[in-house]
Amino acid sequence: MKKIIFLAAILVAMISCESKGDARKPTKQVTVEQNLTEMQKNLSKYVTVKLTADVTKLTDNERKMLPLLIQAADIMNDLFWYESFGDKEVLLSSITDADTKRFVEINYGPWDRLNGNKSFMPEFSDKPLGANYYPTDMTKEEFEASKFDLKGSIYTFVRRNEEGKLYAIPYHQQFAKELKVVSDLLKEASTYADNAGLKNYLELRSQALLDDEYQASDLAWMDMKTNTLDIVIGPIETYEDHIYGNKASHEGYVLIKDQEWSAKLAKFSAYLPELQRNLPVDAAYKTETPGTDSDLNAYDVVFYAGDCNSGSKTIAINLPNDEEVQLAKGTRRLQLKNAMKAKFDKILVPISDVLIDESQRKHITFDAFFANTMFHEVAHGLGVKNTINGNGTVRTALKNHSSALEEGKADILGLYMIQQLVDKGELKEDFKDNMVTFMAGIFRSVRFGASSAHGKANMIRFNFFKEKGAFTRNDDGTFKVNFDKMEIAMKEMSNLILTLQGNGDYDGVAKLVAEKGIISDELQADLDRLGTAGIPVDVVFEQGTEVLGL
Repeated sequence: MKKIIFLAAILVAMISCESKGDARKPTKQVTVEQNLTEMQKNLSKYVTVKLTADVTKLTDNERKMLPLLIQAADIMNDLFWYESFGDKEVLLSSITDADTKRFVEINYGPWDRLNGNKSFMPEFSDKPLGANYYPTDMTKEEFEASKFDLKGSIYTFVRRNEEGKLYAIPYHQQFAKELKVVSDLLKEASTYADNAGLKNYLELRSQALLDDEYQASDLAWMDMKTNTLDIVIGPIETYEDHIYGNKASHEGYVLIKDQEWSAKLAKFSAYLPELQRNLPVDAAYKTETPGTDSDLNAYDVVFYAGDCNSGSKTIAINLPNDEEVQLAKGTRRLQLKNAMKAKFDKILVPISDVLIDESQRKHITFDAFFANTMFHEVAHGLGVKNTINGNGTVRTALKNHSSALEEGKADILGLYMIQQLVDKGELKEDFKDNMVTFMAGIFRSVRFGASSAHGKANMIRFNFFKEKGAFTRNDDGTFKVNFDKMEIAMKEMSNLILTLQGNGDYDGVAKLVAEKGIISDELQADLDRLGTAGIPVDVVFEQGTEVLGL
């Protein structure tokens, strides 16, 4: 990644997006003098990290596969650009200031993902809730009253025909040319796969990208157990759709399994049924049995692309999202160890030095950070995927609020699971480390902005814990955990979230988000101190085959 050179420049942006279905047009055409200081401040939110891994342990065939997988993943960048914004080239070619262009690239558009998707270019209003998945003039009422094929599919764009009526375009048609290239790259990579499970997955995934039928490849991905290389690729998460939380976004991760760390983690999935039975909620909300075929592994991630590379970066993966696959096979939880360590060293520890009571800073440890993140992903498998009262799946019942509540559930149940396993003697941890590191993690994650699912989940938890006295704010602006009260609040919040999900209570969740998914002025002032101290909010990556020495 080239070092950013800050230049004074005039930004001239006259953008006209005329392509079919591309509604990302500037609200006005204007020439402005870019505020260099403000853009430098924006860029300083991110610290650059090299994504490296030991590739000497790979076989010759695996070393041949890795560049092909990276090429395939890289194409996800262009697809996500279209989903997030529209015509990437028209926008980037209009920008003459290097700093602005770099910040646009980080955000996949002119909207700051760490600041509530607010526009940082005067030519644009704030980001449409439906990104580029829907016409910008479409109302929810219009959509819900319309009838057309593939209306509920998570793999389509919604557009208007010449008569103004809504219709759907499947991803595999919209991106036919690009996806054919990706499919061919995965097929070529499969010819080098010595691992039978990986070979089968790559072959099935290459086909799925051409027809949007992903379940067979998801099942094959779950059946892989002994592979060293891995790729997560395709339309996966639905965070970008802020209208319904329904449309999936394209992304790609290329990964190398850390076999030693993975061996340490393998045993924990077996405890899921017991942990499910012990959840602090009425029996009706824990009748489903989580799959125990789930994998829990540690990886070095060597390439991010698309959705997962926009704004704040993922440090753990829990997939597939298909509820049928989850009930049949569970999920795979991938801990991205090298990315996690970078965030701990460069962000979490400096945050703790500013905001955590000095007497409790000894409880900030990487092992606790790793465990909290790992069990967050494990906890996605707990609770229920289907409402208990016939309202369909939790995801469809809670609509645009489903992601925020699911992330909140995983956060709090992950901590609860650690407590249970420590009490059983299965985890050799000081639970105080986990609680203090958990609180510090809230300050880290809430800086991603309250517009994201993770940001809302963190604010709900922060405000809930504050009301329950789980922590106190000292006169010097540092925070201290009240361990006993935090354990009580942890159980109470687990009960609340599991009940809302099981009931499919959309209004109840909307009320919770409205009341507690906000950043108070006092907290914002504390967070501003982190920026003043020069602590970055997140990371950007120097990545690819050259960085890996391939």
